[in-house]
Amino acid sequence: MLQKSIVYPSQIPFGNSIHPLQGTITAIAIIGMWAVSSILLMSVNVQETNIIVLVAGVLWQTFCYTGLFITAHDAMHGAVNSHNIKLNHSIGSLCLFLYGALSYKTLLKKHWQHHQSPGTLNDPDFHDGKHQNMIAWYFHFMKGYWSWKQIIIITIVYNSLAYLAHIPQVNLILFWVTPSLLSSLQLFYFGTFEPHSEPITGYRDSSHTRTISRPVWLSFLTCYHFGYHEEHHQFPNVPWWQLPKVHNADSLQLDVNLDVDKDKQEAQTTAPVQ
Repeated sequence: MLQKSIVYPSQIPFGNSIHPLQGTITAIAIIGMWAVSSILLMSVNVQETNIIVLVAGVLWQTFCYTGLFITAHDAMHGAVNSHNIKLNHSIGSLCLFLYGALSYKTLLKKHWQHHQSPGTLNDPDFHDGKHQNMIAWYFHFMKGYWSWKQIIIITIVYNSLAYLAHIPQVNLILFWVTPSLLSSLQLFYFGTFEPHSEPITGYRDSSHTRTISRPVWLSFLTCYHFGYHEEHHQFPNVPWWQLPKVHNADSLQLDVNLDVDKDKQEAQTTAPVQ
């Protein structure tokens, strides 16, 4: 059992506008959407289905997988349920297991290393300092998160679904394997490569990130508003669905409090991670 303290460096007090259960309900909706979609797609007769429908199914399932990871990411910041941090971490753990048998404790540690030293060689999500092109950076990024334990679990689950549940392997490849891999590319490109690549003029500040400004609808479709990345690094406790409000904070006249009592927040957000 790991006792993990989450300390937010800054915070926007959304308390009056967000119901305590809203993050949990949103997370359950995303998990449910992924589960229903997975069940329906596994029963599709691939040979008799139009190719356009199959491609749409793969893209939709990719979007659902990305939603699982984004929900787990929110949980790492206590944004799924800040009032019940044990439930918050449990939802995050479930999402990462469904996503690809990933270890929540491992990713939690690495993600906070990323926030403490973004865009540096101490950042586990950053490139190796030599190979900054997208492909080399992606494989370096993925190498840091895959493990033999994960590969063994996925292999067992795949074979169980194929030979015990008798799900056609073409369905598993199209709607289980492919979407998870495409989702990793989506998350990497829109959540790491694009916002953390060093501009020609150099980084503006120590966050080593920038916001990719897109219309809200496109920001949502690309990666659940992960393009509003500078806002996320400044206010990591804000859930993904509130990032557009932070992005437009000037027009919304939000009261931004940068002098958070860290000791108080640590007490409120400390709970065992299973």
